[in-house]
Amino acid sequence: MTTTATLPATLDDLLKLAEETGRILAPLAADVDAQRDNGHEAYRILRESGLLGLLVPREAGGAGLGFADYSRVLAALGAHNGAAALGYNMHNVVIGALSESVGAQLPPAAEAFRAWMFDEVVNGRKLFASATSEAGTGAKLRGIRTSYRRSEDGQHYVLNGEKSFVSLAGAADYYIVVARAEGTEGSSEVSHFVVAADDPGVSFGEVHNLSALYGTSTAAMKLDEVTVPRSRLYLGVEGMSLFKLVREPHWMAAGYTGAYLGIAEAVYRYTVDYVAASPKRADSPVMQRDLGRMSARLRAARALVHEAGAYVDTQRGSLEANAMVHAAKYIVGEVGPALAQDAVRICGSAAVSRAQPLERYIREVAFSAVMPAKPDECLEYVGKAALGVNLYNAQAFEW
Repeated sequence: MTTTATLPATLDDLLKLAEETGRILAPLAADVDAQRDNGHEAYRILRESGLLGLLVPREAGGAGLGFADYSRVLAALGAHNGAAALGYNMHNVVIGALSESVGAQLPPAAEAFRAWMFDEVVNGRKLFASATSEAGTGAKLRGIRTSYRRSEDGQHYVLNGEKSFVSLAGAADYYIVVARAEGTEGSSEVSHFVVAADDPGVSFGEVHNLSALYGTSTAAMKLDEVTVPRSRLYLGVEGMSLFKLVREPHWMAAGYTGAYLGIAEAVYRYTVDYVAASPKRADSPVMQRDLGRMSARLRAARALVHEAGAYVDTQRGSLEANAMVHAAKYIVGEVGPALAQDAVRICGSAAVSRAQPLERYIREVAFSAVMPAKPDECLEYVGKAALGVNLYNAQAFEW
C-alpha cells in the first residue's frame, strides 16, 4: 500500500496545491469534452496530488478542511477543469459527511468503519463516489427502489437495484449505495452501503453522452445480488440517511456549488483576457461597464458561497446554515449562466468556436440547474425557512 505525502498545513498552501493541480488538469479538458478520452487520467492526477484526503481529519492523515475552505479549493480546481472538479466533489460528498462525525460518541462498529474509510483514502488513495439517483425519482431518498436484505447468516447484506446517474462510474474504487430494506416501499428510512467496484454483481452501462461534463464519467449502475459484509454498512447504522439529510443537507444540496463557482470564474477570466487583448476594446466604456457588471455578479456569488460555508462550519445543522447553502446554490446557478450570456455578447465567435475553451465553459456552467438541489427546490427551502416552517420535520420538504 502506498502512502500519500502529507498535505500542506495552511489554506494558502492548499489553494496553491489546488491551483498547481488544476493547471495540470486543464489541458486534459478539451479531449475529454470531445470524448476522445474517458477522463480517468484526471482522477489519477487527483489521487497523486493527495487531495483525496482534503476533508479527512488531521489526526487521520488528511488536511482537516471544513466546508467553507473546501468550497474555495473546489472552485480553484473548477476554474481549470470543471468536469474533474465535479467528479472530485462526488468523492468529497462521501468523505465530508463522514469527517463531520468525528467527535461524536459512536459505537465501536462505527469507529472501525470510519477508521477503515479514512485509511483507504489517505494511505490507499482510494476514490469514493455516491450512487443515489434512480430513473424517475432522481436523488430523492423517498423514491429509492434499490433494496437490501440481510443474508441468512446475518453477517452480510445483499443489494439489488439500478442507479441511473452515477458519477465516477468505472473510475472510483468504492460507491456509497443508497438502498431501502426489502418490503419497506414508501418508507422514509434508507441506508447507505459501501460497494466495491469489483464486487461480484456490480456492473456499469455506457457513459452517458452528455452535452457537457462528459469527464464526470457518469453512467448507470446495476446491482445484482451484490453481497457486502456488515462492516460496510455506513457507520454501522441502518435507516439514518434521511435523518442526516434533513438535519444537515449541505453536502447533498450544495457540495457542487464551489465547482460551478469555479466554472463561472473561468467564464469571467476568459472574457477579461479577451477584452484586455485589444486596447480599443479595453478603452471602451461600454466594455468596461460590461466587465464591471460581470465582476459584481461574480463577487456577490462568491461572497454568498463563502458566507454559507462559514455558517456550516460554525453552526452546522442550524436552519440559518441550511437556508444559506440553498441560497448559495441557487445564486451560483443564476449567476453562471448570466455571465455566460455576457461572454457570448462580448466575445462573439469565440463563444461558439470549439477551438476556444469558452464554448465549453458556457455549456458546463448551465448544468448547475440540473444538479441537486434544483433552483425551484432551493427557493422553496429558503422561502419555507423565511416563513418559519419546521424544516427539521422530514414531511415539510420533499427529500
